[in-house]
Amino acid sequence: MNLNRTDAPGAQVLFSLACLVVVVFGLRAAAPILLPSALALFLAVLSLPVMLWLRGHGIPKASAIVIPVLLNVAVVGLLLTFASQSVAELQRELPNYLNTLAQLQSDWVKNVETRMDVVLSDYITLELIDPGAVIGFASGAVGRIAQLLSMTFLVFLIMAFMLSEATVFPDKFRSLSRSSDEQDNRLEKIVSEVQTYLVIKTVISLATGAILGLWAYFWGLDFPVLLGLAAFLLNYIPTVGSMIAAIPAVLLSIILYGSIGHALIVMSGYVVVNMVFGNILEPNLMGRRLGLSTLVVMLSLLFWGWAWGPLGALLSVPLTVMVKIWLENTADLRWVAILLDKSAPVPVEATE
Repeated sequence: MNLNRTDAPGAQVLFSLACLVVVVFGLRAAAPILLPSALALFLAVLSLPVMLWLRGHGIPKASAIVIPVLLNVAVVGLLLTFASQSVAELQRELPNYLNTLAQLQSDWVKNVETRMDVVLSDYITLELIDPGAVIGFASGAVGRIAQLLSMTFLVFLIMAFMLSEATVFPDKFRSLSRSSDEQDNRLEKIVSEVQTYLVIKTVISLATGAILGLWAYFWGLDFPVLLGLAAFLLNYIPTVGSMIAAIPAVLLSIILYGSIGHALIVMSGYVVVNMVFGNILEPNLMGRRLGLSTLVVMLSLLFWGWAWGPLGALLSVPLTVMVKIWLENTADLRWVAILLDKSAPVPVEATE
């Protein structure tokens, strides 16, 4: 029996929801394949301008593909080397940090009890932080870095094949399309907007990580490289990422110096950098159109984190923005992009 939308709208809604459930669980089940592919796509889009520039200067196709891949291998390898060394050192020092933090907590509770003449320990437990859980988390972080290292070869292999297809794919797309000019322009627009977003976001994230790493080094915090790398990665998550990145720096400040003033100074650096880059520079470079609402950011963080784990959470906002760009350039799905946007669209009358 053929069901039209006008005859059975409820059945159409149920069918659409069923398809959505299948897609969602398919994304989670196929994570071992889709996650390396998403990382490879991320790097390929960033490297595509370099490859095209090399091709435009007469470099052979094979060399123009290998050079960007090798550059990415060098950068990612350097970052992973620094991260693995810093995490290993952090794992050795973590028990001392936890003991110091527990002692500071105990001193603070006793100080409050003396001044206010109350038994605060009856209401607040002195074991707010489980040392075993924290050490287990750090050990898991080392394991995740090792897992990422084992995945890198597959990521770069997929990236190389994506770059090799980049110059051929538009011709394939054009041959499959009846309205070649319109479809080709739409494809070029989508690719251009995705490139613009990823390049600007990556450059701003690198600047954020470098500045905050230097800020941590200037104020005498341990592991400034790891703190800067965390700020770089978490900057891909608007609003929430900057707050998460500030937490370990503030805790280290309290543990090392035992001073609330020092911790506030460290936190102020994070606040200023993220306000300047996240609220002023980045929106002006990207345009308000590429923004996502705070609710969408939180939901995408939860969804991609559930589907693909910690790496999925880091890629959540770039993936959602890429989907939003595609929706904006698809006439019958543009309404979904409007719902994802940070602000309501400007009425036509207001622009006239």
